[in-house]
Amino acid sequence: MLHTRTTAAERRRALRERLASGRLLRVPGAINPLSARLVQDTGFDAVYLSGAVLAADLGLPDIGLTTSTEVAARAQQTTRVTDLPVLIDADTGFGEPMNAARTVQLLEDAGLAGLHLEDQVNPKRCGHLDGKTIAPREEMVRRLRAAVDARRDPDFLLMARTDARSVEGLGAAIDRAKAYVDAGADAIFPEALADEAEYEAFRKALDVPLLANLTEFGKTPLLDTRTLESLGYNIALYPVTLLRLAMGAIEDGLRTIATEGTQEPLLPRMQTRSRLYELLGYADYSAFDSAVFDFTLPPGT
Repeated sequence: MLHTRTTAAERRRALRERLASGRLLRVPGAINPLSARLVQDTGFDAVYLSGAVLAADLGLPDIGLTTSTEVAARAQQTTRVTDLPVLIDADTGFGEPMNAARTVQLLEDAGLAGLHLEDQVNPKRCGHLDGKTIAPREEMVRRLRAAVDARRDPDFLLMARTDARSVEGLGAAIDRAKAYVDAGADAIFPEALADEAEYEAFRKALDVPLLANLTEFGKTPLLDTRTLESLGYNIALYPVTLLRLAMGAIEDGLRTIATEGTQEPLLPRMQTRSRLYELLGYADYSAFDSAVFDFTLPPGT
């Protein structure tokens, strides 16, 4: 109630242990703190905060318009309500290497279990759009080294994302990933891979945790968990799935109200009041409030 039962340090250790287990972690992207609670309740391994979703929530495109403090604020709101480790998209670090260093500390303070930094230049683009510009390898290495130097909790996961596959080719993307690991990255996020063979090539080349980005309507096939496990991947990421589901349902609902003049046909598709209250823990709050309100001092004090 009011907050999680675990500390940020415990959640960071939990993420490290789960990655070391060798099993595939399933990580949906939350659209708000309440949906993060639902991710936990339905048995997933961690929560993700997507930069695209955070931008869309503000009515902005995913082109680097959000700030590190906006992202950290939403992160803190989310880590307050879930005992799952939370991984966040930190874009390019929001500036130069010094900015990336500050971003790491802001996000550590927000209770996150880890972040990923990407090798695009600002203004960045969604990883599955054309027209991306990739930073020189040496610049990304400096960005990562600054992040590593700024990290205070060694369990805080620093992941490097490379967008080089669609710009420089698969071989260059793998070479970059190796350089990023040498610079201190704990894990690699290869963006916009084209097929299973490319996933396999990354796994053969690298001996660190790897993330598979299973975003819809992009350049990457939507591989199932069995396939990803056989390929040796560690994280199956569903970054924007919940946002797309929610916005599709909202749009359909608004059209129904506009045409029918009532929301009654939508009731079977809605989360009930009782389920919402259960998710929010209303009963726990009520019991706590009653105990405080009804408190009396014992006689003789």
